[in-house]
Amino acid sequence: MNQHETESALEERAFHRDLINRLSFAALAEQRRSRRWGIFFKVLTFTYLIVVTVILFQGQQLQKLTASTTEHTALVEIKGVIAEDSRANAEDVIASLRDAFEDEGVKGVIVEINSPGGSPVQSAYIYDELRRLRQQNPEIPLHAVIADIGASGGYYIAVGAENIYVNPSSIIGSIGVRMDSFGFTESMKKLGVERRLYTAGVNKGGLDPFLPEKEGDVEHVKGVLTEVHQQFITAVKAGRGARLGQNPDLFSGLFWSGERGVALGLADGLGDRHFVAREIIGAKKIVSYTHTPDLLARFAERVGTALSQQLHQQWTAQLTLQ
Repeated sequence: MNQHETESALEERAFHRDLINRLSFAALAEQRRSRRWGIFFKVLTFTYLIVVTVILFQGQQLQKLTASTTEHTALVEIKGVIAEDSRANAEDVIASLRDAFEDEGVKGVIVEINSPGGSPVQSAYIYDELRRLRQQNPEIPLHAVIADIGASGGYYIAVGAENIYVNPSSIIGSIGVRMDSFGFTESMKKLGVERRLYTAGVNKGGLDPFLPEKEGDVEHVKGVLTEVHQQFITAVKAGRGARLGQNPDLFSGLFWSGERGVALGLADGLGDRHFVAREIIGAKKIVSYTHTPDLLARFAERVGTALSQQLHQQWTAQLTLQ
């Protein structure tokens, strides 16, 4: 190979290396542009969702503000399991009720319940507030409407209202108290697992699912459940009074259809929110006062967390490539 051929080969190799480098840098630049555009559109999407949420939230507030100048029926919804950390928590429901009763345009209030029950404490809080608001505002009727289900704690709340309206197929009642547990002693024997529990207090380890059941523990729990059950019964009797039937199974924990519940005195009639607003309260316009005060904050927090994680991943990937 002469000198000219060697120089040509070197030039060709250099050209190929230069071409590969250019293609690599072009691909890298394209990846960076794609990531930047991806981040941009993600930010734009999250911003759009936040703006829409704010608009909807402000729209609800505007609806309430506008409603204050005209006669209407206030609606407070209780949906899902009743618990401190759920949507159906006493603090939010009570705040909603107070807002409704404080509005000068409210002619009546409907508490619409669609709940299988939950915490007896949270239910009792709401029940007590319903009774208090009725006493302080005798001129404003307060009715409960049970949708699909108003059982256990859901029914506990309903009896705090003046009247209860149901659908013929609603499920109501279940006036009882329960506690769930499991026993794993036999399974532990089969697995060869030894339970080691250290406590200070003779009864501190009572009802441990990994230890044999003790008769004294069971009797104690039954006593507690009976006490809470009696509180529930007292609330139902105070709320329903002479309207309750004489069926011995009323407080046994059984549940019934809405139609049967009316016959038993557990409810007063058939009807939905629109029927009650139009025919019972006399103000067919319904305005929701249901509180979701933390909705925007929770949404923003989740969006912010997701966005920060996404941005971190994207920029980390870019820095790695560089």
